Amino acid sequence: MLRRSLACAAVVACASSVTLLPAISAETRAVVELFTSQGCSSCPPADKLLGELAADPSLVSISLPIDYWDYLGWKDTLSDPRHAARQRAYSKLRGDREVYTPQVVVNGSLHALGSDRSAIEKAIAKSREDAATLSLPVKVTFANGALAVALPERSDARVPAEIWIAGLASAITVVVKRGENKGKTITYHNVARSWYKLASTDGKTWSIPLKEIEGEGVNQAAILVQGGTMEKPGIILGAAMASIH
Repeated sequence: MLRRSLACAAVVACASSVTLLPAISAETRAVVELFTSQGCSSCPPADKLLGELAADPSLVSISLPIDYWDYLGWKDTLSDPRHAARQRAYSKLRGDREVYTPQVVVNGSLHALGSDRSAIEKAIAKSREDAATLSLPVKVTFANGALAVALPERSDARVPAEIWIAGLASAITVVVKRGENKGKTITYHNVARSWYKLASTDGKTWSIPLKEIEGEGVNQAAILVQGGTMEKPGIILGAAMASIH
């Protein structure tokens, strides 16, 4: 099922009383956002592929369940209307109005069929032709019950950009009881469960208490430095992942 519909930017999350590990050290080559739905019969292969991509430390891979297929007989138990809004905003930015599931958006700029690994890799390579893409190194640390994000000063701070933290649940298994995927048991990977806008960027360090950004099942944090605003998201300028155990 390939169709149209929604968007908003990324976020962080955590759990209190946990042991915190530093962000993954591998250089990030892409942010891969999968817009998916439990009510879409074409999505399970993309959900499986996203799980494989999530194992690649050079990728920040995120599942963003949408709600616009809920009328087909099964309400997505993980959906968030902000995800559909983010997807729609991306399509407006590109100017193609292409909104469907399963859809992957790569580095905030290009899209591909979420179940097509080759197309995703081509989109990653193409997106990196823009020198601004992932040009900012992101340093993430944990101390005294808080998450800190440090960025270098941007060469053109006049261009709007925001830091978003997405709290991710690394794996959630759902038994779909109705709709197009009736009877299937599907595991969703790196599911966005909470969102927090940390700051607008100007080259310094920001910190936020973990208790303010915790979410259900969250054990990872995706940090996105993104051009534009929530309503008009642009390319990804920097990104990192951190594990929370």
